[in-house]
Amino acid sequence: MAESETLRRGRELRRQLMGGAFVDRVNDTTYAGEIMQKFQALTTETIFGSLWTRPGLDLKTRSLICVVSDAATGHTPELGLHLRIARRQGWSEDELVEVLLHLSGYVGAPAVREAMLTAAETFTELRAEEQG
Repeated sequence: MAESETLRRGRELRRQLMGGAFVDRVNDTTYAGEIMQKFQALTTETIFGSLWTRPGLDLKTRSLICVVSDAATGHTPELGLHLRIARRQGWSEDELVEVLLHLSGYVGAPAVREAMLTAAETFTELRAEEQG
């Protein structure tokens, strides 16, 4: 079956947002199996190919919405991914930390503590990748 235009657009945007090396790494690990390949194809088409490409918001704003959503709902693995995307879209570490700290008054300190731990780990990984 031919690849849809939405899936093609989603694949391109996913690489742009996350970085090619990171996408290759998660494709070879997390999404290596048949079941996860199906999930990855679906999310690439529907989320990256449709939602992220809609008019009305820039990619930088969309990335911050994802960070806030993940932190508020406790989706830690996704938070790391979206923090990575947010950094690549131009949000600084300080700005992202301030966003997470601001959330503590609305979603509670325990949720923000987990988010801060994820942020620290993700920022360390990104700095190592930039140096290496």
